[in-house]
Amino acid sequence: MSEETIFNRIGGKPAIDAAVDIFYSKIMADNRINHLFEGIDMPKQITKQRVFLTYAFGGAPNYSGPSMRKAHEKLVNEKGLNGDHFTAVAENLQSTLEDLNVPSNLASEVMTLVASTKADVLNQ
Repeated sequence: MSEETIFNRIGGKPAIDAAVDIFYSKIMADNRINHLFEGIDMPKQITKQRVFLTYAFGGAPNYSGPSMRKAHEKLVNEKGLNGDHFTAVAENLQSTLEDLNVPSNLASEVMTLVASTKADVLNQ
C-alpha cells in the first residue's frame, strides 16, 4: 500500500481506532441522531466501522461488507434517515478529527470523501 494513503497519513490503525471510539461517543450523545442507533449492537457496529474506514482510507485492498446503499437502506426506510442526519454525522466526524488534531488539509480530504457517499447513504 502506498505511504500516501489517507490511512497512513492519518496514523494507521491506532488513529482509526481512536477516531471511531470518539466518533461513536459523540454520535450517541447527539440527540439529533442517536435514536438511529437504538437496537444496534454497538461493539459490532464499531468493529464494522473500523474495517470500513481502513478500506475507505486505503489501508486495506478489499472490503467484504455491504455497500453504503445496502448498509443504510433499513435506516432510510424504517427510521427516516435523511440529509439532516447525514449532516449531523458529518459534523460529529469533523469534530472528532479536530479533537484528534488531524491537520486541516487531511481533515478536508476525509470530509470530501464522506460527502461523496451522501447519495448512496441516503439511497437517492
